[in-house]
Amino acid sequence: MAGSVSADAYVDALAPLIARVSEQTPAVEKAADLVVASVRDDGVLQTFGSGHSEALAMELAGRAGGLVPSNRISLRDVVIFGGESTDVLSRGVLERDPAVAQKLYDLAAPHEADVFVIASNSGVNGSIVEMAQIVKERGHPLIAITSVTQSTDLESRHPSGSKLSDHADVLLDNCAPYGDAVLDLPGGGKVCAVSSITAALLAQMLTAEIVGRLAAAGETPPVYLSANIPGGDEHNHAVERRYEGRIRRTA
Repeated sequence: MAGSVSADAYVDALAPLIARVSEQTPAVEKAADLVVASVRDDGVLQTFGSGHSEALAMELAGRAGGLVPSNRISLRDVVIFGGESTDVLSRGVLERDPAVAQKLYDLAAPHEADVFVIASNSGVNGSIVEMAQIVKERGHPLIAITSVTQSTDLESRHPSGSKLSDHADVLLDNCAPYGDAVLDLPGGGKVCAVSSITAALLAQMLTAEIVGRLAAAGETPPVYLSANIPGGDEHNHAVERRYEGRIRRTA
């Protein structure tokens, strides 16, 4: 009901979106095929998202229950690893700058076998689209996670006029509505976004398919244990050594 804002109303609004996400198993399976092929070729899963879509990158890279061969690319890398002034972050518009993508790609130094997941709810910002273009120019497989509804209704902020979805080998729809929020406010406007939740669901569906394929083939999946359980650090450090210098766990 319009104007009804409550925890129950949010859960009710979220339920059909989760159902729509769960129907994308065929696309998730195609994405998993790309990642499994990369892992078997000693590749790393490179993830990138700006704004709140960085949460999706964190969902796939460097977390308990996820792949060890994974690396999160972040806008702040230009400061932490690239030596630029923190001023570049304070203006809040870096995600719209196409020029930052090449710097981020170079700092990550991906190997030829690496596969990319790029997340953006809008799919139109300059850094996101430029990174997608660079990834494909360099021959990497690209999985895109975006809101098809929102991206379709927005103009690209990239000079090419293209969007993230235009460059993807596999496109996963987070099913978020235009504007992301789902509950109507009595005086107009909406509140309570959904894209972080639905994108996280896609990320874990993808992880399940990747690990399931490796395990079914009799391979030992290179998966993180929680660092907060006994033996977790020892296990994680042992597996990380295989990818030394290629995965970053700072910031």
